[in-house]
Amino acid sequence: MPELPEVEVSRQGLLPYLPGQCVLAAIVRTPKLRHEIAPGLDSRLAGLRIDAILRRGKYLLFDCASSRGGGWLLIHLGMSGSLRLVPPATPAQKHDHVDLVFTHTVLRLRDPRRFGALLWHEGADVEAHPALATLGREPLADGFCGEWLYAATRGRRVPVKPMLMDSRLVVGIGNIYAAESLFRAGISPLRRAGRISLQRYRVLAEAIRATLAAAIAAGGSTVRDYVHSDGGAGCFQLSCAVYDRHAEPCVVCATPIRVLRQAGRSTFYCPTCQR
Repeated sequence: MPELPEVEVSRQGLLPYLPGQCVLAAIVRTPKLRHEIAPGLDSRLAGLRIDAILRRGKYLLFDCASSRGGGWLLIHLGMSGSLRLVPPATPAQKHDHVDLVFTHTVLRLRDPRRFGALLWHEGADVEAHPALATLGREPLADGFCGEWLYAATRGRRVPVKPMLMDSRLVVGIGNIYAAESLFRAGISPLRRAGRISLQRYRVLAEAIRATLAAAIAAGGSTVRDYVHSDGGAGCFQLSCAVYDRHAEPCVVCATPIRVLRQAGRSTFYCPTCQR
């Protein structure tokens, strides 16, 4: 699943090309992805200028003249979605569900498993959209720090790794990045969130920031379907210290990496380095 780094890399890849451009046409080839696509969205988008492209959690937010009578297009890539810029004459393939046509390029949404979302918010206040209203704190924003994590987890008995993946608390930290951040911080994924000290949360907050920044610099992680807007692949997964390295030696102490299941997801960790 594309997580915060992959979505941010997609956003950055679109910035040189789309802001300031007008949507000439929108082509919707399916009535539904994870949610129904709003009827008439194609005609609503036609003629609107893309003023900005933002990100909130794992949603890409396209400002479609929202301050001038337009609105916001919200795109979630789901489990297998990707956005690509292709030449206007490029034929659509089986899983290419939506095109936004511009003068010199086409933004194409591909989603083989159809778990993504294409949502419309009328008007300027996009944070009021129900898909965004319950999202937690941005881990790369100024307000994300060890003090906040410590305060937010008092009394929490859940293990720290599933807590980090709860988008109601913190957005965009998927399985790979939770595992790698905890390894950087030396914290066991089994440790209860409410039993971690303030000092260790300070270390963890910085580890999360560093892990996400490294992932963005590496173009994200390509595990299955994710590709950049230019069709390239991410490579962060090639440098993982623990993720998907079951029984391989720890890069620090050579202890074999262990794996267990938490909240239905595989958790990789070093039992020696992480306490």
